[in-house]
Amino acid sequence: MTIFVIERSYAEAFDPTAEGAREINLINDEEGVRWLYSFLSVDRRKTYCLYEAPSVEAIRRAAVRAGIPADVVIELSGKVHSDGSLNPV
Repeated sequence: MTIFVIERSYAEAFDPTAEGAREINLINDEEGVRWLYSFLSVDRRKTYCLYEAPSVEAIRRAAVRAGIPADVVIELSGKVHSDGSLNPV
């Protein structure tokens, strides 16, 4: 499965909840995508999420259904480690 980074921008501070995460994961399951984890900016208005998915389109469909933004979706090809080594994702 392909790995993607998704940048999400929110109009107001984002306040994640367990219930919200469950709802997103149910939709993701139906679209065949898997949320691995996210980083939240200090101002709580952006998240950077790591996902496994079959395509950009599947990620965008899941985001629309969940009512969350998917402003930038980037397909990843490798992981660069702090020692400079590169591995495929």
